[in-house]
Amino acid sequence: MFRILMLCIAAALIASLPAENVFAQSSAPAFDVEQASRAYIDTLQGEELEKSNSYFQGGYWLILWGALIGILVDFLILQSRFSARFRDWAERVTARKWLQPALYTLPYIIAGFLLTLPWTIYTSFFRERQYGLLNQDFGAWFGEQMIGLVISLIMFPLLIMAILAVIRRAPKTWWIWGTGVITIFLFIGMLLGPVFISPLFNDYSEMTDGPMRDRIVAMAAEYDIPAKNIYVFNQSKQHKRISANVSGIGPTIRISLNDNLLERTDPEEVAAVMGHELGHYVLGHTWRTVLILALIIGLGLFVVARFAPRLIDRYGEKWGVRSISDPAAIPILSLILTLFFLAATPALNSLIRINESDADQFGLDSAQEPDGFAKVAMRLSEYRKIEPGPMEEMLFFDHPSGATRVRMAMQWKADNVENPEMINPGTLEQE
Repeated sequence: MFRILMLCIAAALIASLPAENVFAQSSAPAFDVEQASRAYIDTLQGEELEKSNSYFQGGYWLILWGALIGILVDFLILQSRFSARFRDWAERVTARKWLQPALYTLPYIIAGFLLTLPWTIYTSFFRERQYGLLNQDFGAWFGEQMIGLVISLIMFPLLIMAILAVIRRAPKTWWIWGTGVITIFLFIGMLLGPVFISPLFNDYSEMTDGPMRDRIVAMAAEYDIPAKNIYVFNQSKQHKRISANVSGIGPTIRISLNDNLLERTDPEEVAAVMGHELGHYVLGHTWRTVLILALIIGLGLFVVARFAPRLIDRYGEKWGVRSISDPAAIPILSLILTLFFLAATPALNSLIRINESDADQFGLDSAQEPDGFAKVAMRLSEYRKIEPGPMEEMLFFDHPSGATRVRMAMQWKADNVENPEMINPGTLEQE
């Protein structure tokens, strides 16, 4: 269940888009959108194209195998009666019913962390290193995993305590109130994340004065976006992907750019990225995403409310689970939610992708840097398949593909730039 919450928070906090490369121009008598698009798309060829496709297509299977491993882990914790033992331990420690779920959650999280650790090491460390997408050694990487574990041990017990309290008080309609509880936790995560969680992983410092900061401030001011705090964070210690975001809510709103964005791209690319990120804020995507996630989570909890009692009736005695309000039932809830979100992956991806496409359009209109935007889109070639089929993009992409974004940029250029020139990008540089 924690995996699902983190996925949602992550989805709610999604706020990054890449960039790259130096180009030479050559005039053409006429501007053809498809020809101009292919000039960018075809810069990715040979081994680099195969590497990009292999990495991203392999990720399709990771979605399935990751869900199956999560289900297997929850099943093992149930079948071995470890879940019941965790509950019994919590009951020995305290007689307070409201506190027992929080105590139960501590060994449950640790057990899940340890059982999935080999899979996590492969997918998040060795595979990333294999494709040249991770700069950390194992010690630094594992240190961040431990920070994440500590955060889980603080946040997840509070969530489970609240969810089970709702189940006890409203056994028939708990899924409705539980949706509200999770939504509140999403808001808290978005409010506190930029100030208290993100700095645990990276160092943040004020962006130095200069033309680039002035342009970002001007772009933000045009749409009444608070730009008092513009931060640069050292994400190059983890990887070379570029990103930026407008994060936080109310007093914690801030604009952040990672150092890769400033060091690996040209000013027009930075402007294109910031136009996209500002678009998320102006278009209200934070609130829209939370609303959509709340509806999806609500549906997921409704499914849990229908199927969990049936599993408990049939296998509860074998697993040592008394009822759905029993902390020992948490793996059952997690197992059902994992299956639900696996099935909902295409719909969730599409909903997020629509937001991203809207932000792309806003970014083109605000930054007016179509070629900078096209360069940024080609940065996706480092870790995203550049030109998938339509069905493939719909099912597996939570952002528009690089090819889709390049074509959008070139169409914008054709529609909005007087006497647009064809660009010969040359060879896409891979750093």
